This record gives sequence, structure tokens and C-alpha cells, in this order.
Amino acid sequence: MSGIAILSTRDAGFSIDFRALMDRSEENSVKAEEVARGIVADVRSRGDEALLMWTERLDKRKAAQAADLEVSPVRLKAAFEALPKPQQQALEVAAARIRSYHEHQIVTPYMYEDDLGSGLGVKITALDRVGLYVPGGKAAYPSSVLMNAIPARLAGVRELIMMAPSTAEPSPLVLAAAFVAKVDRVFLAGGAQAIAALAYGTATVPRVDKIVGPGNAYVAAAKRLVFGQVAIDMIAGPSEVAIICDGKTDPRWIAYDLFAQAEHDEGAQSLLFTPDAHFIQAVHAEIERLLPDMERRDIIAAALGRHGALIEVRSIAEAVELVNEVAPEHLELSLDDAQAWIDRVRHAGAIFVGRHTAESLGDYCAGPNHVLPTSGTARFSSPLGVYDFQKRTSLVFCTPEGASVLGRTASVLARGEGLTAHALSAECRIRG
Repeated sequence: MSGIAILSTRDAGFSIDFRALMDRSEENSVKAEEVARGIVADVRSRGDEALLMWTERLDKRKAAQAADLEVSPVRLKAAFEALPKPQQQALEVAAARIRSYHEHQIVTPYMYEDDLGSGLGVKITALDRVGLYVPGGKAAYPSSVLMNAIPARLAGVRELIMMAPSTAEPSPLVLAAAFVAKVDRVFLAGGAQAIAALAYGTATVPRVDKIVGPGNAYVAAAKRLVFGQVAIDMIAGPSEVAIICDGKTDPRWIAYDLFAQAEHDEGAQSLLFTPDAHFIQAVHAEIERLLPDMERRDIIAAALGRHGALIEVRSIAEAVELVNEVAPEHLELSLDDAQAWIDRVRHAGAIFVGRHTAESLGDYCAGPNHVLPTSGTARFSSPLGVYDFQKRTSLVFCTPEGASVLGRTASVLARGEGLTAHALSAECRIRG
């Protein structure tokens, strides 16, 4: 039995039940931060020695020296060449689609002249070195390699350093994806120790400017701790999907869509919103029928039982408002008129429009990035993209006339703020 909750917005206690369902505080555990704090401090202090110790203790990967954790470019290429042709082709097709989508995000520097003849603009500069974290605790994620590395390469990042935890032999698909995405260096280390190594650098692992990529609670805690010493993309929580359906989609499809998120880990969340009570029963029946045959059924059942729900709403409009409260990582609009509702959705990491647009396509090969805001942060955050690997520098060029005219305004404002040196700096350039 899945244990998935069945709720209705008509029930008197729905608001309380819904708030409890949305409370994900257990994923942000104090324990994870305490553990991560000690590991991060140790790696910062002892470098390679601590990285090796924690990798052996937590990843069960023993190495005589930190250099032994690195995978050579020759091995990456060999991993790709050893794959069956269908897997090689799948990686190449996915990479091409991801690259094509992200090429549209490339920002052009600009410069314009105002009415005083002054030049104003922006300079776009790629980050020098970026750390890519590829999770590997309960599954291998070659797709995450592509999603992290390809936009970074398009942005012009000079060097990509990848960390991938591995308790046994590393996934050939992950190594092959690193080859396809042209990652420069790959280390088989994960957890908080990998984040600390990237943030502070060791004798073997170079310090990076930014760390991107999701991970478990300890990785998230470590990223939070090193932020400021290094940039990060976001604090990623467990995966989420919300599905709004009018009851006309095959209930088996919806069951599999809910499973697809739940199988990530026990903290994942899968929600269905529909005005059709009979459809809820049909989906529930499919969940119970299909679950016993799922390879990761124990993880799916735990996730559905803890964080999943089938929710009857009064209307699609009510469903959209509830989804805006949730601000889910993924949203499926499984509706006849799905496109008509897009503008009503204010908060979602990615929207999958129409019955045939399964969220799982976005995980692998649709094109848009699958590194998305979770835990309600879609209210203010965006998917990973080319823009996350670049910084902008303002450009200001004043003619003598422009400096004179602007100097008068700056002088008044500076003296109003009591900053006399600012005023004098502007005033000395004022003509006559």
C-alpha cells in the first residue's frame, strides 16, 4: 500500500492538512548542518588529508592520495566508447538538445550613448572556474552532468571541476556524460567534504568561483555554510512534482508521473490536483496496482506516504492558486486547454504543458535545465542557466560635457548625504 493521502478542499480541516503537507522542515535537519559544519571545517583546515579521510569514512572509497580520486580524461573517453550504441546516442541527443536550448540564453554585451555623449553599458565575463556537483547516493545522474556542464561551457567558463560520489565503481554513464560535456577534471568524492574542497581548495582540488548542482541534506548544508567564500546556485531540497489534471488523462500515466518524482528519494513530493473525485479513485487504484512491480517501490511508497497527496479541488482555477502556494519544482498541466493556464501560474520551476508532456522528458532531453528551485523557492528563483555562469560589469564613460552636467546633480545629492569628498570629486569636473 502506498499510504498516499486523499484530501479535498471542501473538507473543514483541509487548510491544516495542506499546511502540514507543505511543511518540509524535517528535510532541513539541524543534524545535517552540525555534521556538515564539522566536515567543512576539517577539510578547510587539513585539505587533502581530510578529504581522503571523509571520503573513505562516508563514501567507503579508499585512496592512498587525493590524486587517486581523480578520473583521467583517457578513462572518461574510454567510458563513452565502451557504452552500447543506444546509450552513446542518447547522451549525444540529450546534449545537443540541452545545448540548443541554452544557446538562446547567451546575453550580448551592450553599450549606448546618452544625450550628453556619455557611454553606458555592460561587460559580460564568464566565471574562471566552476565546481559541478553530481549526486550519486541512490542513483546515478548522467543527466545532471549535462545540465550543469553544458550551460557553463556556453557561458565561456574556463575550467569545470566535477565532484561525483561513488561507493563502488563509478557509473560508466556518468563518466561518459563528463566526456560528452567536456568536463576538465572529475573527482570521485561526494558529500560535504567535496563541497568544502571545491570552496576552499586543497593541494589537489582547485578552488572554484561557484558551486552548482543538487545533492542530499549534507551537501545542501555544506553549500549553505560555504556561501560567501564561493558562489552557489541554490540550496536544493528533495524533488517535487505537482500535477493539475481535468480527469481526462489516462490515470496510469498520472500514476507513473507521480512515481517518477517519488522514486528519487523518500523526501520527494508528488501531488495531484483535480476537480474529478472519480478520477482520484482511478489514479489511486492505478497507484496500488502498479506499485508492487516498481523497481524502487520501497522508496516510492515512503515518499508517497510521507509527502504525497491526491487532492480534490472545486475547479482548475482553485488548483492553480494552490499550486502557486506550493511553488513546485515541476508542474504538469495535464489539461485540454493547458496553454490557456500558463499565465495564471506565478510560481513553478518548470511547467510541462499538455497531457503528452511528461516531466521525465524534462529530466533528460527536452532541453531546458533540470536543476530547478525546490522547497517553495520557485517564488523567487529560476532554473540553472547560462546566466548563472557569468557576471556583469557596468561600464561608464563620460565626455567632459557629460561629467560637467552630471557633476552638478551628483554634487547636490552627495552634499545632501553629508559626503563632502564625493561632492568635491564631482564638482572639480564641472566646467565654468
